[in-house]
Amino acid sequence: MMKICIACGMPMENPADFAMGDPDKDFCVHCARQDGTMQSYEEKLDSLANFIVRTQGLDKQAARDAAKGMMAQLPAWKK
Repeated sequence: MMKICIACGMPMENPADFAMGDPDKDFCVHCARQDGTMQSYEEKLDSLANFIVRTQGLDKQAARDAAKGMMAQLPAWKK
């Protein structure tokens, strides 16, 4: 059974994709803190913006704006 991470949208198919390797979690290994709790909005925004800078070459502000738009579509950040 495949789940989608509620915080970043990544498909999670294997136990290693889930936070703490736990398929009952609704978020992925990339959205988990060391203790297995989900990152805050700001933590996720920073890491996603940095990922966009690295992979798409956008400047920091453009990457942050893009990350905000992506995150607004995800269940964890709808509120």
